[in-house]
Amino acid sequence: MGHLGTLLFLLLGALGALADVCNIPEVDSELVQSLGRRLLPWMDQLSLEHMNPSLYVGLRLSGLEARDKEALYLHSLKLDYQQRFLGLASNDDNSDLQAKSSMGQLALYMLALRANCEFVRGQKGDRLVSQLKRFLEDEKRAIGHNHKGYPRTSYYQYGLSILALCVHQKRVHDSVVGKLLYAMEHDHHLHQGHRSVDTVAMAGLAFTCLERSNLNPDLKNRLILATRTVQEKILRAQTPEGHFGNVYSTPLALQLLMSSPMPGVELGTACLNARSALLTSLQNRAFQNVLMISQLLPVLNHKNYVDLISPDCLAPRVMLEPATVTPSQKVPEIIHVMLEVPSVWPPYSHSISVPAGSSLEDVLKKAQELEGFTYGTQASLSGPYLTSVMGKEVGEHEFWQLIRAPNTPLQQGIADYRPKDGETIELRLVFW
Repeated sequence: MGHLGTLLFLLLGALGALADVCNIPEVDSELVQSLGRRLLPWMDQLSLEHMNPSLYVGLRLSGLEARDKEALYLHSLKLDYQQRFLGLASNDDNSDLQAKSSMGQLALYMLALRANCEFVRGQKGDRLVSQLKRFLEDEKRAIGHNHKGYPRTSYYQYGLSILALCVHQKRVHDSVVGKLLYAMEHDHHLHQGHRSVDTVAMAGLAFTCLERSNLNPDLKNRLILATRTVQEKILRAQTPEGHFGNVYSTPLALQLLMSSPMPGVELGTACLNARSALLTSLQNRAFQNVLMISQLLPVLNHKNYVDLISPDCLAPRVMLEPATVTPSQKVPEIIHVMLEVPSVWPPYSHSISVPAGSSLEDVLKKAQELEGFTYGTQASLSGPYLTSVMGKEVGEHEFWQLIRAPNTPLQQGIADYRPKDGETIELRLVFW
């Protein structure tokens, strides 16, 4: 190990006694079950377009269960995802960006298998593992030996893929892990705001898994230090309200902070403040997105994705029952939303009328029906995102930002944000 490595471990050991732990006190069980029930309608959508492995992972780590629905959902995932990704594996065109973007879904599928105490095995399993490893090698080449390039997808998917392979005890080359380590050590090409918190939290979970599994022993010291660096970044991102980044990046940040103690830091206080902020958000029904709910449920059960190294599939769980819904006889109120696109010529500006409670995606669909407006989307881990507006496709390192006038970036996507009457929503093409 060498003198420096020995000194590092003696120092960490001495500080260990002073380490603070991120503990989240129990949250009201009915509030947790109410959150879990929001996943049940999604479990009835068994088409490949709508299935999301993160839903299954979150449920299995939550202390809640849906029994027959849960079993059918995993069965459908296995049938559709293996067919989809084994089909991609036989495609020699590895340059297709959409295929690479789907690697995050493959990584989540592998997490779902571990959540059911399964390892990828056999010829089909080996092909899926090889495909994910090839994706990481391609992304490593895109970043370049001098770290001047960008991953073609994101460092979030890069970290997620390493984590998925790790919990299956599948080793990736030190050079692959090294690219993620460098990015976290140097804030290399990270998104700003909550996306940065999401990214560093996912990287930290991957580092924690690798360190615990000892899959890359030559990087052990660097992994320990990088995990500490990531934790410090997250703590610095805590808002006065208590969120890490924002409400939607807080669950994944808490998963990381709960996975490892931190010496010499008031970690417990920061986590209590985050818990208080999350409780307020839960009571306000802020969580509607499947990915965000699936990241929060394990936190409320004191679990995190690193626990998939050795999941407890025999732990008792509470059965979820669908909520009873009383049909409303009220005629829905009509609201008016001003939709603006200044990034095209001629600029678009139009008032769109939709029922109250409609999503921004509903507003875009209505605008398209009225003619004069077009848009395109692509599926992502957290829901559909805009790829084109008024015929303008996003270029490399561009995206359509959602702005509530006068200049407030939205924290939710088009499927989750629900505009209020009289709001002006701008679709702004920006470069990152």
